[in-house]
Amino acid sequence: MPIRSDHNTHHHPVKLVILGRDGTINQYRDDHVKSIEELQPLPGALEAVARLNQAGWQVVMATNQPGIGRGLLDMASLNAIHIRLNQMLAEKGGRLSAAFFCPHTPEEGCDCRKPLPGLVLQIGERFGVDLATVHMVGASLGDLQTAQAAGCIPHLVRSERLGNLSEEQFAALAAQVPGTKVHTNLSAFAEGLIQQERRSKADARGDHAAQADSGPET
Repeated sequence: MPIRSDHNTHHHPVKLVILGRDGTINQYRDDHVKSIEELQPLPGALEAVARLNQAGWQVVMATNQPGIGRGLLDMASLNAIHIRLNQMLAEKGGRLSAAFFCPHTPEEGCDCRKPLPGLVLQIGERFGVDLATVHMVGASLGDLQTAQAAGCIPHLVRSERLGNLSEEQFAALAAQVPGTKVHTNLSAFAEGLIQQERRSKADARGDHAAQADSGPET
């Protein structure tokens, strides 16, 4: 379910990135982030979101929050955490367009808990996007499986959430979901996506220029 969204309908196709929260934007905690004091953004993560925003990408967060179902925190606390996260992003010139979360425990058998795709399907419907064009970034195999199930482009960032994996182990984990792209951190993902888009636009301009130079056939 979403916390909120002030998404407006655009005439141009929406450029959307979906991020996991723990281990992707902020430091992962085994005992859950239960208060704003425990919210610790990863180095460069807030700036990465801001760079994506400035390049025209809307950024949405999708996160499992079973701590609600287990009574470790309530809705007011979760809202306060995400409001604080957006305040910290605003200080860097960035923002989240929305935060979607699953409040259920695994035992409840919902369809919105990652790695099931329900949460991401909700995002796709809300923003009116083709999920095949959406980049989903996470720090766990579950995030990759969610992207795969929803039809998104999967990305994996290195995180303490995965423990001290060797390069071989990290590559093997990513290989479990075909097409996964791996990145050192969220900053590396953002830079790579922005550069990829610039190259695509340059290639498109080159193609148009070549077609114009060739002129009509006679």
